[in-house]
Amino acid sequence: MSLRDRIPEDIKSALKNRESLELTVLRMLQSSIKNREIENKKRELTDEEVIGVISTEIKKRREAAKEYEKVGRPDAAADETAEMNILMKYMPEQMDETQIRSLVIKAITDTESSGMKDMGKVMKEVMPKLKGKADGALVNKIVKEGLENTEGE
Repeated sequence: MSLRDRIPEDIKSALKNRESLELTVLRMLQSSIKNREIENKKRELTDEEVIGVISTEIKKRREAAKEYEKVGRPDAAADETAEMNILMKYMPEQMDETQIRSLVIKAITDTESSGMKDMGKVMKEVMPKLKGKADGALVNKIVKEGLENTEGE
């Protein structure tokens, strides 16, 4: 079953089980998917494109939670985190930092990169392999660290 088909089924389930937060988040997600389809003038998004929409929604929640924490609103940050956790169920299994580091090191070696000037080259190599499987900010941080270590060589 595709992600696109799974979400309406999960909405029905959340409705039956009276899970209001999950219901709200899934309806919002379904709406975001439909909006993306309208933008792209497509009938249905592929699973990969749906994962892209989910990633965007997760990123919005992560950033909102950080902002709420900064202004002293832990209750609102907790709400955003709870929504993010519901959305994470639809993402592919996330890679851990060690796996990301090994992919980044391989990409740096393969592209013969040395220094921050090659950041774009390395990111272009790594991101398609990590799409939906890792947070872009974490990948960016790891690539920067990897390239800083190669600058003196």
